[in-house]
Amino acid sequence: MLIKTYSTLRKSVIKILALALIAFLNACQTENSEIKKNDSSTEKDLYFGYKPPGLTPEVFVPKKSRSADWKLGNEDSLDMQEFYFTYSGDDHPFHPAVVVYRQEESSYSVNKYTFLPGSTENSNILYSRHNYIERTDSGWSKIKSLGPMFERENWGIMLLSVSSKGTIVFDDYKSNDVIRISRIIDGKREEPELLGTEINSGKWTAHPFIAPDESFLIWGSERDDGYGMSDNYISFRKQDGSWGSAINMGDKINSELVENGARLTPDGKYLLFGRSEEKVREDGDSYWETTKYWVDAKIIENLKPKE
Repeated sequence: MLIKTYSTLRKSVIKILALALIAFLNACQTENSEIKKNDSSTEKDLYFGYKPPGLTPEVFVPKKSRSADWKLGNEDSLDMQEFYFTYSGDDHPFHPAVVVYRQEESSYSVNKYTFLPGSTENSNILYSRHNYIERTDSGWSKIKSLGPMFERENWGIMLLSVSSKGTIVFDDYKSNDVIRISRIIDGKREEPELLGTEINSGKWTAHPFIAPDESFLIWGSERDDGYGMSDNYISFRKQDGSWGSAINMGDKINSELVENGARLTPDGKYLLFGRSEEKVREDGDSYWETTKYWVDAKIIENLKPKE
């Protein structure tokens, strides 16, 4: 009886501490968020509680999440070495779908893994760098590795994107900032290969996003035809399967600052991206401050070359 009581108490303490950690982290990330009280939009005009933008990008300020929006997974069989939370708030397309905390075998620290929502057609497997999790009957699986094909000491993956067909594109900061692609052909995963110079040109080439239907690829890069620092570029897939020339996404999306990290909402209706600026503290140390933006995804169609 005493052992059972201790076990129950132990789980309760872990849950409380973990929930407190989640709440704290999200509060820090969104402490300046405010819901516009004077917004006259009706409920039917809103997109998951937000007034959507048009073809001109607008600053996106996420609403402050609540600890009640984060649900502890597999609570009845909680594993202290690795546990996760799922986000259940009304504005779920704009928050991580799953956050996993895992204590690594060779470390006393606990690492945090963030899994963003997948596309509507590909929501049962979520990815984070060279790792993934799968939806199960009881929730989500333990973190799994994509294997030696992707998890290599000489590769530095920051961001990985997957199409509905399973095609994977990812960046690699350890190899002079390049983007690679890996397809599934006849049911077999191909070795990742470098994309062509249409994509891999310029500096700081990174943060790729492939459309669910593979019709286009967006990434960030600093190029001679850009507006200053890193810009968002897009390439459309041609009828023969090759990638078209890189197209700068224009001065509505890009500026003299750093733009990157573009991705679609899971339903493909809106494009999200970040704009970063280097700031200097009073003590002289510098840091980067990122502002989130969003825009109607129809802006992508407007960039497509006329046939």
